[in-house]
Amino acid sequence: MRKLRFGILAAAVVAVVALVAVACGDDDGDGGGEGRGNTVQTIKDRGELKCGVKQTQPLFGFREADGTVVGFDIEFCKALAAAVLKDHTKVEYVDASDASTRFELLAEEEIDVLIRTTTITASRDRELAVDFAQTTFFTGQGFAVRTDSGIDSTSDMADATICVQTGTTTEQNVADHFTDIGLEYDPQGGLSADVAAAFFDGRCDVLTADASDLASRIAVRDDAADYKILPQIISKEPLAPGVRDYDSEWKDVVNWVVHGLIRAEEIGITQANVGQMASNPPNTEVARLLGVPYEGGDVAALGFDSVDAQFIQRAIAAVGNYGEIYARTIGDNIPRACTLNDLVINNSGCPDGQGGIQYALPYR
Repeated sequence: MRKLRFGILAAAVVAVVALVAVACGDDDGDGGGEGRGNTVQTIKDRGELKCGVKQTQPLFGFREADGTVVGFDIEFCKALAAAVLKDHTKVEYVDASDASTRFELLAEEEIDVLIRTTTITASRDRELAVDFAQTTFFTGQGFAVRTDSGIDSTSDMADATICVQTGTTTEQNVADHFTDIGLEYDPQGGLSADVAAAFFDGRCDVLTADASDLASRIAVRDDAADYKILPQIISKEPLAPGVRDYDSEWKDVVNWVVHGLIRAEEIGITQANVGQMASNPPNTEVARLLGVPYEGGDVAALGFDSVDAQFIQRAIAAVGNYGEIYARTIGDNIPRACTLNDLVINNSGCPDGQGGIQYALPYR
């Protein structure tokens, strides 16, 4: 009996040692784990956030003629800079437009975070040393054609020439879909800007991409009425910021800034009223989210040691809540109401089977 008890105790000790080794990381190169990152401190020491963004997609990430980079994704870069550096302008927007090299920029530490219409997938999460935060935009792969093309679905695309961006989930999705329906097609690859230009120049019959991408490109054209997006969606494409694996502190900051912006919209905190809300919070939840005391109580830092308690407050002050970001950058070009990107609390008036799935996790 004593031997049995000793064996159980020894196994418990080994298990604890193993857990400690995993928690601390193993840099010996013997396969026992990977070193932990410290991106938050790197950003602070540098005094600037390096944000990998797309610079070729209107509404989401686009470089204007004067060199300014604007769009939905760009606002989240500003929010993170405000949260960590207390200044939303302290951002270097690194061009990650090339889908085939975007993860290399992250792995090689050329960027701190990738916020560039990037889909969360199991293989990316497992194989590319990337960790994803909260989804910022829900979309799916669709198809754009000319309105006079006679094409109403993929079943009409036999022998069609299809423009598709290489190095993306889009490329694999369209190959799988046409295999499933038994049709052949001619894929025309290249960088995002090139395949879109090829489609609009008439060098291919169909452009396939995230429906949000298609809508953004068509919406800004003078001849937008000459094109249509088919209602057919062939995939789920949840887009989210990506950070390097084994850097949970930085991932937590990114994740909770996104959740904080969503929660701010849910409870009515805006860019205009965040200062007043912080000065006189109406309840404990608002006080906790904004990092201020409520009726003389303590400030709830919630263990975010790398940033102070006001990090979400600063993000809201810099860019507004999630809904304000959406309205300012995407607006009516991609309607939000009764789509996946709307708040769950707004679903009461939506048709059956439609409605938002955006909601914030509890900040407590």
